[in-house]
Amino acid sequence: MASLYNNSQLDNSGSNKAGTEGSYRFALVSLTSLFFMWGFITCLNDILIPHLKAVFSLNYTQAMLIQFCFFGAYFLVSIPAGRLVKKLGYQKGIVTGLIIASLGCALFYPAAEFETYGLFLGALFVLASGITILQVAANPYVNALGSSETASSRLNLTQAFNALGTTVAPYFGAVLILSVATEATSALAHSAEAEVVKLPYLLLSGMLAVLALVFAKLKLPVIQSHIDLNSGETVTYKGRTGALQSTHLVLGAVGIFVYVGAEVSIGSFLVNFLGESHIGGLKESEAAQLITYYWGGAMVGRFIGSAVMQKVAAGKVLAFNAAMAAILVAVAMLSSGNIAMWAILAVGLFNSIMFPTIFSLALRDLGPHTSQGSGVLCLAIVGGAILPLLQGITADAIGIQQAFFLPILCYAFILFYGVKGSRI
Repeated sequence: MASLYNNSQLDNSGSNKAGTEGSYRFALVSLTSLFFMWGFITCLNDILIPHLKAVFSLNYTQAMLIQFCFFGAYFLVSIPAGRLVKKLGYQKGIVTGLIIASLGCALFYPAAEFETYGLFLGALFVLASGITILQVAANPYVNALGSSETASSRLNLTQAFNALGTTVAPYFGAVLILSVATEATSALAHSAEAEVVKLPYLLLSGMLAVLALVFAKLKLPVIQSHIDLNSGETVTYKGRTGALQSTHLVLGAVGIFVYVGAEVSIGSFLVNFLGESHIGGLKESEAAQLITYYWGGAMVGRFIGSAVMQKVAAGKVLAFNAAMAAILVAVAMLSSGNIAMWAILAVGLFNSIMFPTIFSLALRDLGPHTSQGSGVLCLAIVGGAILPLLQGITADAIGIQQAFFLPILCYAFILFYGVKGSRI
């Protein structure tokens, strides 16, 4: 593993260690903007779901097709994205992802103009394809910019800025989408409601395009060990010819699948759950602003987790957080009023470190197969497509509150992975 992170592989010019560490810091600071943007965009889905559910008179199952199309892109695009990043390198891969994501945001304009749910789903798929390429490129890049021992801490720190994006997004969506839609319902024709998404997504398209231009010009360190494998030859590392021969990676992929599924399922149902008469009885725009606490908890938790994992083994921290999240979801299922409301919002604090910790634990000791492993893990993000859809079907059948038993099962597996499954 030491060879993978050896400084010489990032800087072949013989520059001193201090200079290399400075380039690490600059690269990490630059990458935080990406983590912020894709967190912001992903969390806006939680606002789109109740909005489009009302506009097109959807049931929960139909509304969850938003997450199915968005996270389904991870399943279809991750492996090609892994190959693309291996061929182009991390920096050009990041630029490509930003351009595609910008195009996806721009496609919201014609979707709103034609008032067609299918076009919204198509725009989300294109947007998510760009985000997938960003994930495949940026996560292992952060993992490799420093020592393997502090990889979990480093990835948690950058993911904290991802959580900052998810914290800001609900308020942004509540103000620019849900509150405007509420006014539209009373003051304009019903068909005009779909158009309120035009401005927010055109702004995002422009911001992503600017980021693509910036990253095309930046001078970032090159990870040689990950981009010298374009010959198509089989590479053997510690007796393994591929990432899937590592059990901790395979179990980590299952962990990513159930974690993203649980996180997205909870976030997707929050506005409607808080609107239930026996929970909060809140209007959509009010409930959307409260989601800030859910994602804000994730942001705070990642900063705390980044510090804690400098001293405590990442697997132990992961197991503790999974147990606490499962308990809180159970409380939200079995209670009502403020107790249920704040229990489900507090889950975000313990979700905080799960994705980056599972990701970095799963990529340990993969050597030249790291980029393949990253593609497999991003493939597993399809859990965000499948589990919310299952929870939507369950909610239509037995009720929104009872359907939260699915995330509890997910957290049980993550507890197992932290205790045992992540061991090499």
